[in-house]
Amino acid sequence: MFADLLRRLTAPAPDRLPEPDARVALAALMVRVARSDGDYAAIEVARIDRILMRRHGLDASAAADLRAQAEALEAEAPDTVRFTKAIKDTVSLEDRIAVIEALWSVVLADGARDAEEDGLLRLLANLLGINDRDSNLARRRVEAQE
Repeated sequence: MFADLLRRLTAPAPDRLPEPDARVALAALMVRVARSDGDYAAIEVARIDRILMRRHGLDASAAADLRAQAEALEAEAPDTVRFTKAIKDTVSLEDRIAVIEALWSVVLADGARDAEEDGLLRLLANLLGINDRDSNLARRRVEAQE
């Protein structure tokens, strides 16, 4: 299942992903951010599940299933630069801005924000084709909801 998705994501001229695949790919990016500090904390897992529930209208079980698929995809996905470029090439700008909001929500889940996480989000936003201003606005929207 993931081999086909990864092949489509990394194709020279990828097609826009169908909704189920886009969901998994974008959730995998949230997992990658949560795992980036070497501590995939329960609070981050819970935050990812809540985001998936809200974003896709899922119940808790379906969100956990989607997250589990995303964890498996993230483990198999190529390096972050290629992975985010693949997402950029196959996911609409509107959805990518929503992804940045979701990523900020995961980063802020533990109530702390550090320079390393800021740098990672700046890189991811850039790789996803989102400018610093829009990323900062996304972060502020998330902080206002916290």
